[in-house]
This record gives sequence, structure tokens and C-alpha cells, in this order.
Amino acid sequence: MPRIALLASHNVASGIFLPKHLEKLRSLGELVVNPDTVRPTKERMIELIQGAEIAITSWGCSFIDEDALRQAPDLKMVAHAAGSVKPIISDALIERGIRVSSANDALGVGVAETALGLTIAAVKRMWPLSQSTRKGGWEYGKDKIREMYELKIGVVGAGRAGRHYIRLLQQFDVDVLLYDPIVSAAEAASIGTVKVELDQLLAESDVISIHAPSIPETFHMFNATAFKMMKDDCVLINTARGTLINEPDLCEELAKGRFTACLDVTEPEPPMPDHPFRKLDNCILIPHIAGAVNNGLHRLGKFSTDEVARYLSRQPLEGEVDLGSLHVIA
Repeated sequence: MPRIALLASHNVASGIFLPKHLEKLRSLGELVVNPDTVRPTKERMIELIQGAEIAITSWGCSFIDEDALRQAPDLKMVAHAAGSVKPIISDALIERGIRVSSANDALGVGVAETALGLTIAAVKRMWPLSQSTRKGGWEYGKDKIREMYELKIGVVGAGRAGRHYIRLLQQFDVDVLLYDPIVSAAEAASIGTVKVELDQLLAESDVISIHAPSIPETFHMFNATAFKMMKDDCVLINTARGTLINEPDLCEELAKGRFTACLDVTEPEPPMPDHPFRKLDNCILIPHIAGAVNNGLHRLGKFSTDEVARYLSRQPLEGEVDLGSLHVIA
């Protein structure tokens, strides 16, 4: 039977993998589990990975480097029960041609659902109306409510989370614009969007949801210039990474009261206690909860377990990562 090494610490793995997931893994091979409750050291990783054909990683795992690979000459597949594989991918692993799968698709479900929730709540103006009602109001502000009907929703980035958000939007009578330089117009149309340039998306969208990767090309892509192009009463949603937004520029624009920002991520996290984001009424700030949280983590465990089963039965991997494109993906 193939040896399967679960490298993530017990504290991390126990929140992701339910007993039924571990039982399935044991039915697929000889499962070796990391018993440590702290982040795995390089020495522990090398000990666990010896003789393994499959390694399962997650948050807190380090590079699977040349030293580790010497102890695992039979390693053929890495299932990453988390999002970005960049923290665990070494040049040596790429050179060996080892297949790598990410649970980013499962993680993206929670991100997309959160983005949709923020979209609906923001256009319905639930936050300011709740505050007004709490203070004794009732009718004030209802004239600015918008339904999910005949709006233009701009999506920046058609990765796993962005595509799932787009799928969710198909349930509504809205037009979806997409900005993603590596997606063709034909592919954009096939997933229910219209490919546009960023300037057009900024100028026409009633809601803009950011799902782009944090790479040098996207650093502070949302800045003073971009904000000036956006419509009054637009809703800006960021469930991607804080580095995509120039925060001082956003604070300055939000202070004008022109539009609303819903932020799940900031740079750094958490923002300082006196950060303007915490004080601006038109900034909805939530503590990085868009991805997998609590029971949502089990979705990652199921995905990674199923991915190992797909690999062993020689089926296509649903989360396989193109390691040649790491520079443009999350």
C-alpha cells in the first residue's frame, strides 16, 4: 500500500480532517500522522516523509526541499489542504516533476459566498439602515436601496474564488463584467461574463469584487487613480489580499462618502486600533473570515482526501496546480 504522510501539525490537521476523512485515507494507504501540536520542524517533516508516495500539507508546513526529497525518493504527489502552494513549493520539488494539488477550489467556495453576502447586504444598505433603525429611525435611507437586478457587477480576477462568485451571480438578473488579463473573451463569455479592461470595469460597475492574486503586478492596483474612476454609490469588496489596495488612498476617498468598501483583508492584519477603517461609517470591516472557518475547514479536508483518492485511481486531479504558472496565481 502507498505511504501517505500527513505533515501538518495536529492542531492544524484536527481542524481540517474529520475522523471519517482519516479513515478514508487509511483505507487508501499506510497513513502516517504528525502527532506534534506545534508547527512542524524541518527535522519532523523529513522523518514523516520518509518512504512516502503522497504528502499532505497545510498551513504551517514549510518547503519540501532537497533534503526532504532525499528521504522520499518515491514521492509523486503533494495534496495541499489549504490555498496557496507557494509556501511549500521548492525548486527541487518542481524539478522532480512531483504533482501538486491545492484545495483552493474548496477554499474559494467560502470566499465567494462571503463576497456574495457582502454584495447583497451592501446594495440593500443593511448596515447603515440597521444603525439608523437602532437609533429610532425607520424610513430614512430606504430610497438608496438597490436590489440584485439590472446591476453591473465587476469581478477582478477569475481564479477559483472569482469563478465561484461568478457562478453564484448567475442566479440574479445582473450583468457581470470581468477583468483578468489571462482570460480570453471567449472563455469569459463561457463562464457568464463580459471581458473588459480595468478602466471600463471601474467606470461602469455598481459593485466591484476583488479576487485577484497578490503578485507584484497587482500591488496597489486599487489606488487614488482607480478610485476616482468608480461610480458614486459603488460597492468595493475585497476578500483577496490587502496588498491589492492602497489603504491611505482608500481612506481618503471613503472620507468623501462617495462609495462603500467591504473589507475582509487588510495590510497588515489586523489594522491598528486607531486605523480609519475602524471609524469610517462607509467601511465595513470584518476580520478575515471569508475563507474556510470552523466547520468550513472540513470542506478542505474532504477535498484533499478525495484528491488523494483521485490520484491513486488515476483520475484527473481537480485541484492540480500548474507549477509553471506560479508567478501569476495566488
